[in-house]
Amino acid sequence: MPRVAPHVTLIRHTLSPEELVALSARLCYSRATVEDLSEKVSSRDQTGFVERIMAMGHESVLEHASFTFAAEGVSRVLLAQLTRHRIASFSVQSQRYVSYADGFNYILPPQIEALGPEAAAEFDRQMREIHGWYLGWQEKLSKGEGGNEDARFVLPGACETRLIMTMNVRELRHFFALRMCSRAQWEIRAMAAQMHRLCLEVAPLLFADAGPGCLRGHCPEGEKSCGRAAEIRAERKALLERMNHNEQQTEQGE
Repeated sequence: MPRVAPHVTLIRHTLSPEELVALSARLCYSRATVEDLSEKVSSRDQTGFVERIMAMGHESVLEHASFTFAAEGVSRVLLAQLTRHRIASFSVQSQRYVSYADGFNYILPPQIEALGPEAAAEFDRQMREIHGWYLGWQEKLSKGEGGNEDARFVLPGACETRLIMTMNVRELRHFFALRMCSRAQWEIRAMAAQMHRLCLEVAPLLFADAGPGCLRGHCPEGEKSCGRAAEIRAERKALLERMNHNEQQTEQGE
């Protein structure tokens, strides 16, 4: 029964999402055919146009592009938060159909780990004890789906789950605004940071300013602000500069 940590992979995304956003937006303002617009978009740099569209708040066009992620090493606690984002699609490992008779992976909260080895060992023992409770109920109940169905009620929020999730770009930006904020719970914040980095590599134009509200203006948290707005903006600027530098090096190497 090992401890695990969040791990996110990008398994699918809309082909050329930035071009699709540009095409969708241009269609709204042009009498040209879709074929002509597609040719125009694919043959010219759309950076300035997409930036203007996003600055105008014309965000409906962002909904045409979507990203699909696989997440492992995340807790059922995180899942409860994640599924509050309703403009998304989720497929989650079932505790009804999947038996944990051989044990379950779990997430150790950083604050408990920071208390030292003894506290971490105590948490580990508690996880093993809970697994014993689970096995006991499986034995008393029927084997298979019927037993798992009710035995799972004793499983902890720390129990690992795995999931596949799809969001469109507009909802992803909303998700990042809430979950990359310093006030977000640590586990979903770590997951959001991984997701954002993956999105940024595919479509930097759509995600360069995505993240907590303080990246784009005043902190929306008011009196509960972490006070780190300047630091967060500097970190984002440094990240974008590193990505641009790496991209230039790659192009030169080619």
